[in-house]
Amino acid sequence: MRLIHSKYQRPEKISFCQKYFKWFLWFSLSLYFFTSFLINHPDNPKPRLTATSLPKTSVSRALFESVNITEQKSDKDLKTLNGLKIYVYDLPSKYNVAWLSNKRCSNHLFASEVAIHRALLESDVRTLNPWEADFFFVPVYVSCNFSTSNGFPAIGHARSLMSSAVKLVSETMPFWNRSHGSDHVFVASHDYGACFHAMEDAAMADGIPSFLKNSVILQTFGVKYNHPCQDVENVVIPPYVSPESVRNALESAPANEGRDIWIFFRGKMEVHPKNISGRYYSKQVRTNIWRRYSGNRKFYLQRHRFPGYLSEIVRSTFCLCPLGWAPWSPRLVESVVLGCVPVIIADGIRLPFSDAVKWREISVTVAESDVGRLEKILDHVAKSNLSTIQKNLWDPEVRKALLFNYRVQQGDATWHVQYALSRKMDRSHSKNRVSGKLKSDA
Repeated sequence: MRLIHSKYQRPEKISFCQKYFKWFLWFSLSLYFFTSFLINHPDNPKPRLTATSLPKTSVSRALFESVNITEQKSDKDLKTLNGLKIYVYDLPSKYNVAWLSNKRCSNHLFASEVAIHRALLESDVRTLNPWEADFFFVPVYVSCNFSTSNGFPAIGHARSLMSSAVKLVSETMPFWNRSHGSDHVFVASHDYGACFHAMEDAAMADGIPSFLKNSVILQTFGVKYNHPCQDVENVVIPPYVSPESVRNALESAPANEGRDIWIFFRGKMEVHPKNISGRYYSKQVRTNIWRRYSGNRKFYLQRHRFPGYLSEIVRSTFCLCPLGWAPWSPRLVESVVLGCVPVIIADGIRLPFSDAVKWREISVTVAESDVGRLEKILDHVAKSNLSTIQKNLWDPEVRKALLFNYRVQQGDATWHVQYALSRKMDRSHSKNRVSGKLKSDA
């Protein structure tokens, strides 16, 4: 498969028409300017048709729609991104789009790998000329294999799939080797990022593959202390939540004073200290919550799956976001975008886009050791600053920053990924080459 796009030459001027048919020249120029205007100012821009364009029939409509956000393009926006240019590798389908035969691939909590790829294909910062690119995006979907008996993603193939993609781009194009991969970007949206394992002890033992150590990893995992699974240049991103499902839930959302559930959680809660793996799930935090508060009428705790549980979040005032196997959870995003105050119970967690999302102003943090005081803590918040937190939650810019859209919207999740990369221009071979040339000329 070809990885480099062809260079297009400008058509030569038709001197015959200019010399003998002035009317034909006038008509041709008029048609040229008219069609150029239409191309540069489309009312409804259509996606480019590339080898990596993802079939609409294979993905959720959520990737095609935003939550009442209009597309914004401006010179000011491009200036904010420092003239960022990203080249998207056109990889064989086995690395990405072939996985979309399962619709869950584009719509589950790890689907940011699909969403970012799609958005970058239509982004203003995308370049088809790899020689001018600052960063190179390598679109490999590693969380779309749902072959496990419990239906969860299997990622045992992740390292070999990533390694194969790196081998391909390094052998067919010169850009990986010239920078040793430092200007190449990957998504690792599973529990422990590029360690590619769901169990922390195994993830830490395996570590990040050596071939990715020099690159930039977009990952949902992030902590404020040293950890082998973030021992790489990384950007913490939000887990994927369908914009369409959010929009549908918001249509039935009550006002803050109409929320009839005080403290809400639905999800896996171990009754026994250890689960079948022999490990302590959630460091026993969820077990302790269940044991202490399952009989408390202020708490609405449910252990069984319910596809429409977003309708419960919009009815809730506080939404518990305890750690699972990893510190992060899609509940962080679901709570914020649906106006429920997230109660974060995950010591040392590093949250996505903290420059744009003022987490301290929109959430409550409870230490894992303070779960026994959870009711008292939330009662105090209710008496002191709950209304302020709720007001901050409904800031549209906050909700926008945590959602991935089909096309990049200024201020949405993919835009913030671009912004984060634009602040890492020291890794850009293109920018450094130009800068070095200017210095030598001076």
